[in-house]
Formats: sequence, structure tokens, C-alpha cells
Amino acid sequence: MTTVSTAPAVTVVPAGERGATKIADRVVAKLAAQAAREALRTAAAGSTTDAHASVTVHRRDGRPHFGEARVRVTVEVGYPSDIGAQCGAVRRRVTERVRTLANMEVPDVAVEVERLHSPLLDTPGRGRVR
Repeated sequence: MTTVSTAPAVTVVPAGERGATKIADRVVAKLAAQAAREALRTAAAGSTTDAHASVTVHRRDGRPHFGEARVRVTVEVGYPSDIGAQCGAVRRRVTERVRTLANMEVPDVAVEVERLHSPLLDTPGRGRVR
């Protein structure tokens, strides 16, 4: 008596034809915004800050990472403060976190300061800082 195997044949697909993992731009934007908030919290010693990010992702074929992300981050910072140092901290943190968590290169992080917060403006009856 002969037995017939009904198991399907296993097909080996070459690595270049297998599919790819793709990280959505909105995910990278959320990572960048969170990293910017972390950097500002550290730089501003726990004050409340806000950051938003928009991201352009450039894909590269044949690279071991998931492409390049060019990031634009909009932040609110305290004033008076060293705004340049805070922007530098945001650039470094965004670059490090996106590279670590998304395995993407980040050659460009543009930081835009949208608003300055001043404790002098929180005082009732004051309209301008001189």
C-alpha cells in the first residue's frame, strides 16, 4: 500500500523578495514629539512644555535601516532662558530616540520655537515684558 503525502511544499522566498517592515510617518512624528518634550523637561527642570512634530521620511532600498527621517519640531519654551541650548537639546534627543526606536537615520532636525512662556506675563495687570 502506498501513502500519499498531502503536506504542502515549502517554498523558499529569496530575502530581496520577502516584504518589508515600514514605519508610518505619524509614528515617527509621535516619537520625535515625545523626545522633544523629554528634552525640554530635562532642560527646563520640570516645567510644562509642549512639542509637536512633522516628519518627512525618505526610504532607501538595500539599506539595513528603515530609511531617513527629516524632522521638523515645533516647541514652546520658557523665557528668559537659553533658547539655543534648549533647541540643541531637542535636536540631540530627537536624533537619538528616532535612531534607537525606529532604526532610522535622522540627518536633519529643524526646531521651530512657536511660543515663549514668561512668568512675568502670568502676573495680573501686566501686558508686556520690558
